Amino acid sequence: MLPILNKEYILKKPHSGVHEKMFNFPEKILQFGTGVLLRGLVDYLVDNANRQGIYEGRIVVVKSTDGDTTEFSSQDNLFTTHIKGVSQGELVDNVLINTAISRVLQSNANWQEILDAVHQPALQTIISNTTEVGIQYLAEKIGENAPVSYPGKLLAVLWERYTYFEGRAHTGFVIVPTELVVDNGRLLKDIVLQLAAYNNMPAAFIDWIHADNHFCNSLVDRIVPGKPRNLAEIATTAGYTDQLWIEVEPYLLWAIEGDEYVRSILSFVKGDENMFIVPDITPFREQKLRLLNGSHTAAVPLAFLLGLNTVYEAMQDEYMRDFFRAVALQEILPTIVDTCPTATAFASDVLDRFANPFIAHKLISITFQESSKMNARNVRTLLRYQEKFNALPPHMCLGFAAMLVFLQPVGEENGKYFGNRGTEEYVITDDNAAIFAAWWQQDSNIHEMVAGICSDQRLWETDLTAIPGFAAKVADEVVALKSNGVKGYIQSQLFKK
Repeated sequence: MLPILNKEYILKKPHSGVHEKMFNFPEKILQFGTGVLLRGLVDYLVDNANRQGIYEGRIVVVKSTDGDTTEFSSQDNLFTTHIKGVSQGELVDNVLINTAISRVLQSNANWQEILDAVHQPALQTIISNTTEVGIQYLAEKIGENAPVSYPGKLLAVLWERYTYFEGRAHTGFVIVPTELVVDNGRLLKDIVLQLAAYNNMPAAFIDWIHADNHFCNSLVDRIVPGKPRNLAEIATTAGYTDQLWIEVEPYLLWAIEGDEYVRSILSFVKGDENMFIVPDITPFREQKLRLLNGSHTAAVPLAFLLGLNTVYEAMQDEYMRDFFRAVALQEILPTIVDTCPTATAFASDVLDRFANPFIAHKLISITFQESSKMNARNVRTLLRYQEKFNALPPHMCLGFAAMLVFLQPVGEENGKYFGNRGTEEYVITDDNAAIFAAWWQQDSNIHEMVAGICSDQRLWETDLTAIPGFAAKVADEVVALKSNGVKGYIQSQLFKK
């Protein structure tokens, strides 16, 4: 019978990098959320810094969902992080045992313990990932029991800290939400202050929130598929069982808006070159939106119609691999490189991430709300490219055309539209599907139809026919895709090479 991962087991395991002193580091972080993103990014970075002797701190984790915490306590809060993927063109396959978590408390069952935890002077950081829904206002009174909402819990924690230290200066927190919401720190602070007003809390407490607490906007980026399905097989290979085992890609990014004080509190930043504390994280958000998300949106309909099913499959296809590279490096990157200092390195990382054989990112899933994504992610790039080069980005034009073909319905049932890929039907999950269906009814003249779509203000933030030659180029590509079939079109392009 295989041993269970725990403190006793790992301390006996040679070359694990885990030492007794790691279990005695003081608690410095209160973390709301037990999800795989926090464990695969935040907790990884803390453990990494601890191993380097940089941070020497541990994490108290709050579990807000129902259920006990024995899955953590039975393993002394240890878990395995399996880093799998591609970095700088090379396969990565590393296994680490994470010792960053000191204890996991359930918010309802252990609420008083959570409040007691913030009495520790060394505990100066609060981090959360409660999903986008978690940062919302809920009018609730703060009392003895755990509030329902995350902002409510945070307000109660701040009040406990304030009253315990009698409102003294320099007793506040650095608060970093990682929820995927723009300006998440500002939004969280606004909700906490609104909730404090609803609870008629003292003005001196409100002043302390403003003066002594730092709510930081942040952006996280790491694919964490989570617990693998073949745990039994993995346990046999590893030599121990771990019900908390997670898999992560090699790439990571955590960008936080903050000053030197924030940097001094989050000193684990020194442990990884891809963690940034800067005055403005807009460039990081922009490069992710344009390069990572934008190249997906530009390429995926074409790859899907070609008969491919995952991003990795697309990166193994000769034509689509070159297409991804051209879109990212030749068409998107030049439009942001002047304003995003790390964009060139990020573009290279993006291509490595797409080529990760351990992540099956389904193309059909990425096409969810394709037209809205095209508007949000790529319209600005089209405009910038034309302005900079007085030309059209050819691969993005083809990607736009492939999107139109992808959104052409062959059937409709109860408001749900279906497209066709060979003999296979697929659901068009796009809120604008009816608009495109109406335009495709006018396909007797493709050029007029495409011009109409490009000028449709319901779809785009601008009239795309104002980009010289864009509508005509896209229409030509639609005609070619429809006439030859996507596979035939791709074969003709490969023949030209």
